[in-house]
Amino acid sequence: MTRSEVNGKVWLHTAKGAILPLATLLLVMFMIVPVPSLLLDVGFIGNIMISLAVLMVALNAARPLDFSSFPTVLLFATLMRLALNVASTRVVLVDGHTGSDAAGHVIESFGHFLIGGDYIVGLFVFAILMIINLVVITKGAGRVSEVSARFTLDAMPGKQMAIDADLNAGLLSPEEAKARRSEVATEADFYGSMDGASKFVKGDAIAGVLILLINIIGGIILGTVSHGLSLSDAAQTYVILAIGDALVAQIPALLLSIAAASIVTRVNSEHDLSGQIATQFGSGKAWTPVAAILGILGVLPGMPHMIILPAAAMAGVIAWRLKEAAKRVAEAPAPEPEPENPAHIEWGDVSDGAVLGLEIGYALIGMVDDRKGAPLMGRITGIRKQLSKELGFVVPLVRVKDNLALEPNSYRITIGGVIVGEDDIWPEDLLALDSGALESTVSGREAKDPTFGLDAVWITPDKRSEAVVAGYTVVDPATVVATHLNQLVAMNASEMFGMDEARKLLDALKEDSPQLVEGLTPATLTLAQITAICRALLAEGIPLKDFRRICEAMVDAAQPDMTHEQLVEAVRQRIGSLIIQTLVPVKMPLPVITLDGDLEGLLAQAMRVAGDAKHPIEPALASKITDSVIHAARPILAEARNFAIVTSPVARRALARLFKPHLPETPVLSFLEIPDGKPVEVVAVVGGGEQVTPRHDPVPGAANSSQERIA
Repeated sequence: MTRSEVNGKVWLHTAKGAILPLATLLLVMFMIVPVPSLLLDVGFIGNIMISLAVLMVALNAARPLDFSSFPTVLLFATLMRLALNVASTRVVLVDGHTGSDAAGHVIESFGHFLIGGDYIVGLFVFAILMIINLVVITKGAGRVSEVSARFTLDAMPGKQMAIDADLNAGLLSPEEAKARRSEVATEADFYGSMDGASKFVKGDAIAGVLILLINIIGGIILGTVSHGLSLSDAAQTYVILAIGDALVAQIPALLLSIAAASIVTRVNSEHDLSGQIATQFGSGKAWTPVAAILGILGVLPGMPHMIILPAAAMAGVIAWRLKEAAKRVAEAPAPEPEPENPAHIEWGDVSDGAVLGLEIGYALIGMVDDRKGAPLMGRITGIRKQLSKELGFVVPLVRVKDNLALEPNSYRITIGGVIVGEDDIWPEDLLALDSGALESTVSGREAKDPTFGLDAVWITPDKRSEAVVAGYTVVDPATVVATHLNQLVAMNASEMFGMDEARKLLDALKEDSPQLVEGLTPATLTLAQITAICRALLAEGIPLKDFRRICEAMVDAAQPDMTHEQLVEAVRQRIGSLIIQTLVPVKMPLPVITLDGDLEGLLAQAMRVAGDAKHPIEPALASKITDSVIHAARPILAEARNFAIVTSPVARRALARLFKPHLPETPVLSFLEIPDGKPVEVVAVVGGGEQVTPRHDPVPGAANSSQERIA
């Protein structure tokens, strides 16, 4: 771009910015400086042109905010009309005695052509226009503006809260939320301005009446006293000029009143006013009764048959054409989809955004079919709601889809795209679980329960009573899948928790504890660090229900230069009571399995030597410890009691990783995580030696109990 082009654009921008100030100064000059009649003619025609343009823009706006500058435009249009009224009044009173063209040809034309030169007719025409403008249009538009402004301002806080809720839920991006807030504020400003702008129109109409009276009374006085005209000649001359001047101003005022009324009565739509009305009147059912009623009126005696019957015929033709058009649209074949381009690949073809997925074979589709009650979908919804309460965050939606690659009776559960479970079920049968105390057996298809691994039999529904009497626990196929899904989701909760979920938890906590959240992030910990800590807690079965307590522990535990593992251990030690309460009631002792002191020392030495190794324990020793702990845990597992493995803080993380595949539901705690005063029942000590008598418990607050040494 050349320098001259840049200078030209700068000059053009400056000129555009100077138009409005110069026009305002020109309006003030019209009120003060005498104006020749030719300039008055130009001003009146320009006023009519601007009023027509404003009306057309108002009618073509799809919603009120599309013409948000209307209140300001209305103000300047009113000022322009009043300035012209002042200038024309000066000309009428000063030069009116010279003839009807004293104030210009526009006023003369309105005075003669529109009212036929009869000032009595002109007075009545002006009075009717004033009634229409002031009493009907302006008053109605003012009332609508007032009510719209009040309702819009009252609804503004609710709209802002809805935007904040959508932003927190992730439905809006920060940029979209900012644009929505700006739109809400603009809407409130617009309706507030329209409430005041309607007073401009009303005041302008009243000013028109006063100016008319001033022109008539002042003209008659000046004509008879100053210019020697008779009373009738003065009245004929000045009244026609006054009426012409009033009509020239009143017609643009009427156009602006119609524009204001059309703006404030608009409803947001994708069409402009013409398209909206055409769409809503484009129904043949509405025009058929119109044609019938007009036809009945047209045949009544004494009616103007040649006028009503053609109108009835026209309405009938409109109704017929609209019905035919609707029929053609209904019968039109659906457009054929464009053939897929094999070379074209969408993101949806390579990525599945669902975190939780359930794939089913075609024989299981009836379990999710709404026409058959969709029993599985109801169970999944209940599972999501219950798990969300237990885990402390919203479990993602489960995407259920059929997969022709699966066997007909197979299903597959995926989390984050990884297959975590699959099995076969028979949708028309029932699963009878072996409860361990069977009095007899029933025949059927032998299987294993996918959730607990119990022996089971698929039986037909008619054998249900027989299986219950025999001691089986009978469940339907939907319950089998739902229970399996519930177990896998609970075990893999950390895989479903990300930065978005952490952000939502922090936003929810911020409403009640803003200072806590402000002190936690980003000053102390980043969002990524908070997410990693929460995932580590979920991975070891610690729910996030008391997120406030967990955040307080993060603030208290965070120290400079701490590793992620050290920070997690420090947080666990501060929320020990939250961990314990998920295992046993408050007043009951916690059953624990501990390690012998020599073994603890050996593990501590291994930790120091291995450093940050993922598996610091020597394989042979790890295998021996695992076998011993599993042997000690069998009696407790047989009693279906919750228990914990307790060790030193140094070895806790390594042992938790070691026992996870073998005892996935058994927590591994450190001594520092058990609250002071919590009774502890040591059921076994893993280490060297045989069964011994009770000695001093290595667990703070532990109750004296019998214990077993297991080599």
